[in-house]
Amino acid sequence: MAATPNRLKEKYNGPVRKALIDKFGYKNVHQIPRLQKVVLNMSVGDAIVSSKVLDIAAKELETISGQKPIITKAKKSIAAFKLREGMNIGAKVTLRGERMYVFLDKLFNVVLPRIRDFRGLPRKSFDGRGNYNLGLKEQIVFPEINYDKVDKMRGMDIVIVTSAKTDEEGTEFLTQMGLPLQKERT
Repeated sequence: MAATPNRLKEKYNGPVRKALIDKFGYKNVHQIPRLQKVVLNMSVGDAIVSSKVLDIAAKELETISGQKPIITKAKKSIAAFKLREGMNIGAKVTLRGERMYVFLDKLFNVVLPRIRDFRGLPRKSFDGRGNYNLGLKEQIVFPEINYDKVDKMRGMDIVIVTSAKTDEEGTEFLTQMGLPLQKERT
């Protein structure tokens, strides 16, 4: 059975690479920014009281990403939150390769337009090295999540890691790939 071609990967290998070479004048193909990984992180503060909540969150993250998440542990004890070092406190998934492209295609074209009053993502969320961080307030914007079976709204952080050296390169690269950023104010 032949693998289905990935739209976002074909877009990168075709017009996106050419546009980046034209704009930045790269001399070597290895200088062209590319996607390295996508990290999804869901912190579950309620896991201190009940570990069943963390299992539900991990199952939702697995449904969203198509990959089994790892359970993250608390690094420090915080008495005010009744948190002890080593307690299970969240779940995280690192996507690479085909799954990364499939997830980003779904994120750019299906999930983000479903967000209420969506007018684009903020441009200031780049980290200085071409990587983009975004947070979602609720997991129900993903079409895989059944709204009737959700017990509580949980947010998640999504980090798109690229090989771009600067924010300018990262902005141009991710915009070409389809990341809906807000229009620049003049």
